[in-house]
Amino acid sequence: MARKKLPKDIDDIQDIMGSICDKWALLILHQLSLGTRRHGELHRAIHGISHKMLTQTLRKLERDRIVRRTVHPVVPPRVDYALTRLGSTLTAPLHALYRWTERHRQEIHRARCAVEIQTIPPS
Repeated sequence: MARKKLPKDIDDIQDIMGSICDKWALLILHQLSLGTRRHGELHRAIHGISHKMLTQTLRKLERDRIVRRTVHPVVPPRVDYALTRLGSTLTAPLHALYRWTERHRQEIHRARCAVEIQTIPPS
């Protein structure tokens, strides 16, 4: 069955939300909300992210003008990443989401454990 074409504004919103709300982008944005970081600092702070995925996600956020990449003319080259003015507007909602997650973490953990117990087949 053919999918209905969404209105352009809804399609744009879904595209942007998908870009900033993916697993790695949220973690990168959280780290950058704490201050300017170098690639290696981000990689060490975000457990499980590969160098390739970090680079791809930073490029996507830079493309959307949410993150600014600054190359310093030194040897060896130094590159910093920071939130742009637009990216900084994400800080308050991002921190609210982080605080919500902290407050409800145990409740969600219990719910997940309950589902896992229900889905374990009898031996």
